[in-house]
Amino acid sequence: MEEKTNVMRILDQKKIPYTAHSYVGTDALSGVEVASVLKQNPDQVFKTLVTKGKSGKYFVFMVPVAKELNLKKAAAAVREKSVEMIHQKDLLPLTGYVHGGCSPIGLKKPFPVTIDRTAEQFETILYSAGKIGYQVQTSLASLGKVVRLQTADIAD
Repeated sequence: MEEKTNVMRILDQKKIPYTAHSYVGTDALSGVEVASVLKQNPDQVFKTLVTKGKSGKYFVFMVPVAKELNLKKAAAAVREKSVEMIHQKDLLPLTGYVHGGCSPIGLKKPFPVTIDRTAEQFETILYSAGKIGYQVQTSLASLGKVVRLQTADIAD
């Protein structure tokens, strides 16, 4: 892989092993299409979603690409009355990432990260490397060395 993203640089800096994957040059748009192009199990490829709680705090959730975030379960997992997805236009100023390239690593501010419990079934998971066209693959434990995370049942 020729191009290093900030996420890859952060993982390198912390000496965390990862595998980089690229789907640049394909017309994969959805997470399921990305998983297919990379020949990966869609249950093992996670999308990163940013929400705002009733309290005004922001939370990051990661769910398998073929599933949806259950907002009620997500709110319960972070002890909020409710959470809602942030508007797409607010993503870049808040996180530094564009829609489709948001990673839990390297956010402008570190927000609490909750990953769907199904991630625990896999030795490694894939998620955005912080740029459209790039994914990184690490263990859940390795991701936990870079971001504050918890697992919970948050996907439907």
